[in-house]
Amino acid sequence: QVQLVESGGGLVQPGGSLRLSCSASHLIFAADAMGWFRQAPGKEREFVAGISWSGSSTLYADSVKGRFTISRDNAKNTVYLQMNSLKPDDTAVYYCAKGKTGVIPATTSGFDSWGQGTQVFVPS
Repeated sequence: QVQLVESGGGLVQPGGSLRLSCSASHLIFAADAMGWFRQAPGKEREFVAGISWSGSSTLYADSVKGRFTISRDNAKNTVYLQMNSLKPDDTAVYYCAKGKTGVIPATTSGFDSWGQGTQVFVPS
């Protein structure tokens, strides 16, 4: 059974930075694409960023492009989300997710395991 554990969330002032981490327990982490999603209060969960199994391909939501960077360390079974220039609209619970294959999924249904989430709060 795959376990994904996010960490690194917290309160940060507008314009600040945070780095989220997601530690994965499964033995073949390096074979799977990974992604980050977020869910703000009263809104649906939305895709934030994805990374292929090797890290050679990445994908970002338009709302975070140029501010967020997804990366992975397969030796540590960990995926990261570096978030810079944070805005109040970035306030949400951030979730890590595992793809079913090594390619970044085109839809949410392409992810099959989810973490519990970590809260990010950027006050206005």
